[in-house]
Amino acid sequence: MTETMKKADLAEVIADLEKVVQEKPENIMARHHLGLVYRQAGRIDEAIAALEKVIEQDNQSMESMINLGAIFFERGDTDRALELNQRALAVSPKMAEAHVNIGLIRQHRNEVNEAVASYTTAVQIDPRLITAWINLTSAYTMLEEDDKAVEAAQQAVTLEPDSPMARNNLAVALYFKGEFKEAQRNLEKAQELGYSVDLRFVDALRGKLTEADGQ
Repeated sequence: MTETMKKADLAEVIADLEKVVQEKPENIMARHHLGLVYRQAGRIDEAIAALEKVIEQDNQSMESMINLGAIFFERGDTDRALELNQRALAVSPKMAEAHVNIGLIRQHRNEVNEAVASYTTAVQIDPRLITAWINLTSAYTMLEEDDKAVEAAQQAVTLEPDSPMARNNLAVALYFKGEFKEAQRNLEKAQELGYSVDLRFVDALRGKLTEADGQ
């Protein structure tokens, strides 16, 4: 399917949903999906308006809060993104995705200890949520807590052995722990899986392996 056809399909879906919403303004589900499709089509202001209307109609609409929060995060408005995810948690405290999102926002703000707390809560709620383990790895790496970073990365790889990001994060965590050969093995696996690795990291790891071989 060509890109033009995809855009045409999106336009058709948008037109259908707009008709439904116009005829039945109380149809919250249709308006929610309209907001998602607007976002997919790059019509961000309209996506925001649609999702905000859903939340206005139903203050329990967690999915709309989460998706609207993602839009504001992408726009750099972390205050609004944080507020929306906190509202979602007020509705459902065990919503692991919202805890991960709050962790990501905190990490983006360099509030790394708070980010770790949010990711930890997420994996306690859903131990199989790989995004939480991946983000927890990077947060621990930022805090130079290398053992915990490796443990989190290994959890992610156990859940999804073919996750390129999990393999790359494990390689980075192992590097900082000084386990360079294992780091190289996981980095090579990440590359095999299509991950675009940081060439500076490749050079740094190569240097450490050369030093180790020379001893």
